[in-house]
Amino acid sequence: MLSTQMHNPMFPVPLEAMQADLQFYDFDAGDSFKLFEDLNVKTAPLNHPNGATGYRIEHGGKAVVYVTDTEHVPGKPDQNILGLIEGADLVIYDSTYTEEEFPEKIGWGHSTWNEGMRLCKEANVKQLAIFHHDPEHTDDIMDEIAKESKAAWEDSFVCREGMEIVLD
Repeated sequence: MLSTQMHNPMFPVPLEAMQADLQFYDFDAGDSFKLFEDLNVKTAPLNHPNGATGYRIEHGGKAVVYVTDTEHVPGKPDQNILGLIEGADLVIYDSTYTEEEFPEKIGWGHSTWNEGMRLCKEANVKQLAIFHHDPEHTDDIMDEIAKESKAAWEDSFVCREGMEIVLD
């Protein structure tokens, strides 16, 4: 799969040109594994038309969860996500649409910051990073989302280009 991605027309340098000892390991969404002795990865399947995987990375007593390309069902919390994010220090959540936009985008495989916040609060998450923004959202729209989300939960923020996050 990665080799195909590295060939034209996606990328002009084939994987074989890399000067490294590359090793690949397959896994299924829902599997857990260690990348290193002290770095654990847990995965979960996400609700997306083409399939997607959420990742929980645990290291040094901290947990960061990356949940992209997932669509929620209104009023029905996603148990796969709740299990993955439980007690995490930071959840980076697919927040492509606003609540107002979402009904017209059902079936596209994306969610809202509001659903991310509901899930994080239910799962005792410390911080929510709102990301995967709709490309049609202007800076003004994103500023409004940042303001609304911060008013709803102090421990949420909108991701911005170049942002660095330090977990305490």
